[in-house]
Amino acid sequence: MLRFLLRRTLGAALILLLISAFTFFMFFAIPQDPAMLACGKNCTPDALDIIHKNLGLDDPVPVQYWNFLVGIFAGRDFAVGHCDAPCFGVSFSTQEMVWDTIVDRFPLTLSLTVGGLIVFLFVGLGTGLLAAAKRGTWLDKGASSVSLVLSSMQIYFLGPVVLGAFVYDTGWLDKPKYVPFSENLGEWFMGLLIPWLVMSVIFTANYTRMSRSTMIEQLQEEHVRAARAKGMRKNYVFFRYAWRGSLIPIVTILGMDISALLGGGMVTELTFGLSGIGRLAIDSVLNKDLPLTMGVMLVSAAFIIALNIIVDALYAVIDPRVRLS
Repeated sequence: MLRFLLRRTLGAALILLLISAFTFFMFFAIPQDPAMLACGKNCTPDALDIIHKNLGLDDPVPVQYWNFLVGIFAGRDFAVGHCDAPCFGVSFSTQEMVWDTIVDRFPLTLSLTVGGLIVFLFVGLGTGLLAAAKRGTWLDKGASSVSLVLSSMQIYFLGPVVLGAFVYDTGWLDKPKYVPFSENLGEWFMGLLIPWLVMSVIFTANYTRMSRSTMIEQLQEEHVRAARAKGMRKNYVFFRYAWRGSLIPIVTILGMDISALLGGGMVTELTFGLSGIGRLAIDSVLNKDLPLTMGVMLVSAAFIIALNIIVDALYAVIDPRVRLS
């Protein structure tokens, strides 16, 4: 298992290195001097020279890339001051350190993504397993029908509808907002409850249908039927033999859905006016704030890769054959 995780970690480091190289050299592929983007509308030649000097833009591009990589692990000295590791440079639009800005926004995105993940896994898998156990009943038909309808919903449509119904009309729920987990647990939970539910609706519907179908397939397997024939209790066979087998294809799909989950979080932030990494990414692109864009891309990629490694480890636990391949 340790070798399996080590291989995955080394592969993740290589992917991040390639992404950093791609984003950095794309930075210089833009037909515009990066210093002009930082200088603004009232730029003068003297101001442009100062920015070139302050940001180290006079060095050859490979040297700048090397300094960028070193800065991530060891920090970096600019003419305007020292940037502690991990250093992603200085934002063109705010003149603040990129890493500090990302750290300020990341807790919201982490809360939103992980909370949404827990909601749709718990509700989706639970409903799917229940529908499979009650196959052919009104409960099964109702769950299948509702999941089919909900899978066609979109966050930007469902979000305003839920806000209107449960916040502005009835006042049953709080308007979405972010309060740090460490400051007030209750306000943190209630402030993100609607975004979690809305964001997880589509995933919940898909995982309900998927877990139902895979569970029904597992219940028809020979080893499951043999266990039932030996007189083992129905619930024991259901969870001991069938459930574990049904999780393998679900975990595989979950690994591929991780990036979609982060994309859904970005749309959710925009829908509910929350200021996380998703909104920061969009603002940085609109402002042509390239250091901030690069920082957000690398941190987002690292976040997705970390979640994928966790999913891979979970997959290896469920199916030991993965560790041997």
